[in-house]
Amino acid sequence: MRNFILRRLFLGIFIVVFGALLVYSIIRSLPTSYVETIARQRASNPLSTKSYQEWLDQLNEVYGLNEPIIPGFIGWAGNAVRGDFGESWHYGVPVTEKFSEVIGISLVVNAITFLVQILIAIPLGILAARKQYTVTDYAITIFALMGISLPTFFLATILKYVFAIQLGWFPLYGLTGRFHTTMTPLMQLLDKGYHMVLPILTLMMLSVGGLMRYTRTNMLEVLNSDYIRTARAKGLPEKVVINKHAFRNTLIPLVTTLSGILPSMFTGSQITETMYQIPGIGYIAYQAIIRGDIPFAMFYLTFILILTQVSLLVADIMYAVVDPRIRVN
Repeated sequence: MRNFILRRLFLGIFIVVFGALLVYSIIRSLPTSYVETIARQRASNPLSTKSYQEWLDQLNEVYGLNEPIIPGFIGWAGNAVRGDFGESWHYGVPVTEKFSEVIGISLVVNAITFLVQILIAIPLGILAARKQYTVTDYAITIFALMGISLPTFFLATILKYVFAIQLGWFPLYGLTGRFHTTMTPLMQLLDKGYHMVLPILTLMMLSVGGLMRYTRTNMLEVLNSDYIRTARAKGLPEKVVINKHAFRNTLIPLVTTLSGILPSMFTGSQITETMYQIPGIGYIAYQAIIRGDIPFAMFYLTFILILTQVSLLVADIMYAVVDPRIRVN
C-alpha cells in the first residue's frame, strides 16, 4: 500500500504540473485580458502622458506577460511553490487573501448539500432496488431523471420564480438581507442561512438524482448475487440481508462517485452561485476568469487539479477500507 500511495503521489504531481501548464497556455492565449482593460483605462485618463500601447507594454513587463509561455509558466510555478500566487488583477488583493475570504461560504453550502444528498439519495436508491418495477420504483426513478435532466440555470430560474417571485418565501439573490449589519450575531447567522435555502435546494435536486440511480443500479446487481440468495435461504431477516450483506458491497462503487464530490465542495458551484449571486469561490472565480485575471484563474484551476488528484487517491485508499479483499501489491 505504501509503494502504491507513493506511485500515485508522483503521478498526481505530474498531472498537476502538466495540467497547470496547459491551463496557463490556454489563459495566455485568450483574446481578452484584464491588463488590456487597465491599460485602456489609464490611457483614457486626461492626466495620463502615456498611450494605450505604452501602458500595455509596461504592464506586460511588470506581470511577465512579455515572455514566452514556457518561461512565464516556470516563473509562475516557482512563485506558486513558495505560496506566492500574486495579486488578483480584478480584485486588487493577493489571490490567497481573496480565496480565504470566500471559501467558507462555498464550503458550507456544498457540505450541507453533500450531507443532504447522502441522506436522501442512498436510502431512496436502496428502496427503489428493493421495490423494483413497482410504483415506488417508478416514482423514485422519475424524480431522479428529472434532477439529472434539468440544466442548472433552468432549475435555478424556476425555483426563483416560484419561491421568490410568486410566493415570496425566500429572497431572490444575495447572501444577506438589507438590515444584516444591524442584526445580532445570531440573527445574522440565521439571515445567511435563510438566503442559502434556494441555492442548497438547487444543488441538492441536481445531485441527488445521479447518486440515487447509481445506488439503485449497484444495489440491484448485489441483490442478484449468489451470496444474497444464500443469506435469504438461511432465514436471515431482510433488514440484515440488506444492511449488513448487500449495502457493504454497494459501497465499493459508491466510493468512486462520492470521491468526486470533494473538489466541488472546495471549488464551489459556479452556475448556482452566479445565478443566486452568492459570493462564494465559484462566483468570484467566474468573475475573475471572464475578465482575464490570470493570477486568480491560475490559482483557482490549479487548486481544482490538486483537489481532484487528492480525491482520486482517497478513493483508492477507501477501496481497501470498504472491501478487505482489495489489496494493492
